[in-house]
Parts: sequence; structure tokens; C-alpha cells
Amino acid sequence: MMLKIPSSMISIGVMANICVQTLAFTPNLSKPIFQGLGQHNYGDDMTATALFAKIGVIFGTSTGSTETVASLIAEEFGPDAEGPLDIDDLAESSDSLRGAFDKYDALIVGTPTWNTGADTERSGTSWDEIYYGNMQDLNLSGKKVGVFGLGDQISYGENYADASGELHDVFQTLGCQMMGYTSQDGYEHEASKAIRGDLFCGLLCDEVNQDDLTASRVEKWVDQLKQEGILDGASVAIREEIPSSVDVDSVTPEIPSDGMRALEEENAKLRAMLEDNSKLLDRVLKQESDGISIGQADFTPHYNANTKVTMWTSSDGRSCYYSNGSPSSP
Repeated sequence: MMLKIPSSMISIGVMANICVQTLAFTPNLSKPIFQGLGQHNYGDDMTATALFAKIGVIFGTSTGSTETVASLIAEEFGPDAEGPLDIDDLAESSDSLRGAFDKYDALIVGTPTWNTGADTERSGTSWDEIYYGNMQDLNLSGKKVGVFGLGDQISYGENYADASGELHDVFQTLGCQMMGYTSQDGYEHEASKAIRGDLFCGLLCDEVNQDDLTASRVEKWVDQLKQEGILDGASVAIREEIPSSVDVDSVTPEIPSDGMRALEEENAKLRAMLEDNSKLLDRVLKQESDGISIGQADFTPHYNANTKVTMWTSSDGRSCYYSNGSPSSP
């Protein structure tokens, strides 16, 4: 025998079931709404998710000093950057080089200067091996690029950080959007091939004579790059301040097609049950208003003395409802 409860209780059941089904597809707003490779929490009311690292920090080095500065730059950018990556590893094949450069919307590239006074290939690193070879086959047009370099402004005052200028020129020739030019104020060099106009072509650091200024220079430079728009673009890591009270209706969850079909079928069944029980209740109420005792109609009472509730079942056993107290006498 299939038992049905009163329409008011069915309504509650319908709403509860619909809520459960809906909540199964509702995002947990205590976590980032967007999913990606990395998720970062910036406080109680701020969550960020990096769809992917937007900036690639790439360096060449001989003694490790350029790598140290590259690490500071990557840390300053936080989840928006990946690296630092050693050009020695990327230059091993044209495929690995192209894959690394294509992966990012923007690049931060750095070099030391060792071949002092040379007209070209002044870095003394793997940059020299790819400048006029594999790099010329890359499509970097429009890519945002910031350059940083290291040098000794006292011992090599006439050639301070020269290799940074060549690094800048190679990327610029390939059609990149160069940014991050800095002032020469605060340096003691006499000349440098890294000067463009009145500015350095990027951030220049001196770990020999001014290592105490490196951290502040990096912080200031990264902030400058952000202001110049290095993070602007379609794939910027998403940062949304999510207030504690989010309007759930404003969040549209993505429901799988199979789940949606199952939900629609279940809701259709529940609506049909609701309609059937509404009709049943209407009939019972009409019988009572006509002065017909329920017990004398086509329902049979079944009284439970423990719960003091009466279950009324139809003669065909297909329908039922409940009432409080014992059934009235016929």
C-alpha cells in the first residue's frame, strides 16, 4: 500500500528536497568561488585564486647573485608570478624555450654582466647563446617585459650592468612591450649601455656596493610595474573581496547536464505528488463542510493510542492522511 501524507506536509517535504538538491550544486562561499591552479587567502574578507601564474621570472647567473634578486622579485609579485626560472635550463632546447615564453603573458628577465666592454653577448650566461639564435624564432610580439640586471658600479663604472641593455634590446626588437624604466639617481657609475634616454632600461642592482638597497629597490620597482599595467590582461589572477554576507542568488553555479536532468525529473515527480495531495485535501474538506463524517466516507480510521494520531486510509489503499486525536464515532 502506498501511503501519502497531507498536502501541507508534502509541501514541506517538497521544499526540503528541492533545497537539498539545490544546495548540492551551490558553491561553498567560505571558499574561493573560482578554481584554478592556486588559491590564496588574504584575510577574512579577501580570497584570491590564480588561474595560472601570469608573470614568468627568468634569470641568467654565474655566481648566484642574479638568482637572489630574481627570487626577491618573484616573492614581491606573490601568486601572480612563477619562478625564478634559470635560462640555463630553458635554453637546452627550442621547445622548452618556446614553451616557457609562451606560457606567460608577461616576463621579468634578468642578467649579470661579465663580458665587460664587449659589443654583444655580454652576460656570460646562456642568454648569449640564444639571443641571435633560438629567440629569433619566437613570437613574442606584444608581450610585456621588464628587465633587471646586476653589475659593479665602482669597479666597472664605465660599463655598469652593460648586459642589461642588450637583454632589453633583444626583447624590444622581437616586438615586446618594454616597461619598468628607472632613474639613475643614487648610483655612482660613469657610463652604461643599459641607459635609454635618461633612464636605465630596467631595474639595476649592485650586490657588491649597494646590497643594502636591493630589497627596497625591488619593492619599488615591482610596484611601478603594477602601476604601468604589467598585470592587466585577460588572464590576470582573480582577486575578489568577498563580503561575509554574499547574495546566494547572485552566484550561478555550474550544474552538470546529467545532474540538471535528474533534478528536473525529481522536481516533476514532487510537483505531481503535491497536486494529488492537494486534490485529496480539497475532497476531505468538502466532505466535512457537507456534514459527512470522514469515518462514514471512503476512508477507514486507524488510531494509534501511543501517539494519539489517527491515520485515515482510502478504501483502495492508495491514499491516506492523518488527524490528531481519536476518530469521531459514526
